[in-house]
Amino acid sequence: MFVDEVLVFLKAGDGGRGCVSFRREKYEPFGGPNGGDGGKGGDIVVSCVDDVNDLSQYRYNPRHTARNGDPGRGSDQNGRGGQDHVLTVPPGTVVLDEETGKPVAEMLEDGQRVTLLHGGNGGWGNTHFKSSVNQAPRRANDGQPGEEGKFRLVLKTVAEVGLVGFPNAGKSSLTNLITRAHPRCAAYPFTTLHPQLGVIEYPESYDRVTLADIPGLIDGASENRGLGHRFLKHIERCRVLLVMIDMAGTDHRDPVDDYRGLLRELGYYSESLLTKPRLVVANKMDVKGAGENLARFHREVTDPVTAISCLKGDGVETLKERILESVRAMRDSVPEPEPERVAPFTMA
Repeated sequence: MFVDEVLVFLKAGDGGRGCVSFRREKYEPFGGPNGGDGGKGGDIVVSCVDDVNDLSQYRYNPRHTARNGDPGRGSDQNGRGGQDHVLTVPPGTVVLDEETGKPVAEMLEDGQRVTLLHGGNGGWGNTHFKSSVNQAPRRANDGQPGEEGKFRLVLKTVAEVGLVGFPNAGKSSLTNLITRAHPRCAAYPFTTLHPQLGVIEYPESYDRVTLADIPGLIDGASENRGLGHRFLKHIERCRVLLVMIDMAGTDHRDPVDDYRGLLRELGYYSESLLTKPRLVVANKMDVKGAGENLARFHREVTDPVTAISCLKGDGVETLKERILESVRAMRDSVPEPEPERVAPFTMA
């Protein structure tokens, strides 16, 4: 099961207690205090890893705690620090503080690490309390408690091109043709149940473009019809949108109405999606009636259209070149965003 949003409960380790101890050796009746300090508690760390695809590992295991620090010991031996607890997440994961709803970390690059919660400091041993008026202190501090909190992990796929369309428009078939991803294809709605990420290779120019194919939208997706439109978060970071239309009008559909309906659903989710450059893909041009529908589509819609047939492969290479041109234009105008460096979360 693909999981792109989970709620987790996290707690950093507590610091170890300081030790009350005195040096007792032969011929040293007044050896003095030698209690060591407690060890620091382990931190909660979020690590971005390419090998992880979703957040399913936290769906049934939402509670995570770092190790506590060990208590101090005699002979001035400090306790060992607690081991950090590392949460591995895929690129594109946003960590939100559940209470405030504000993002506290955004993981975009493989190897990126953010310390989310800090472990408590260890308590002082009685050595720290020795003074000229108190040569034998019998006092030590408890370790400080580690920070804790409730967080929501939300995965937003990192891709340059987002592929959207109504069910059975041919999105999965196109993904199979132009990328190395192999999503399931079948002649019924909602074959694609979760986003698919693929890479379009351009050997001649030594370039590549990542593409995200999301489940099909329908009219009323914003009202949770069909699979809803929560999967649209996976195209928020895309530079270019690829809008696929069934130009044959299968099941008595109207291609123009489909296109306007898709834009309407995108706008309901976020107006920013409508400002992204988009390419219209007219699929199923091998089916009777698609040519007449395409001519009418050109008259009523001003956006550029690329006619293809996933069944026969017609126009697919042309589409790949136009995708590369659009993505390169956006790369030049809008530099690749740097990973957000959010200050470590601190409990109030």
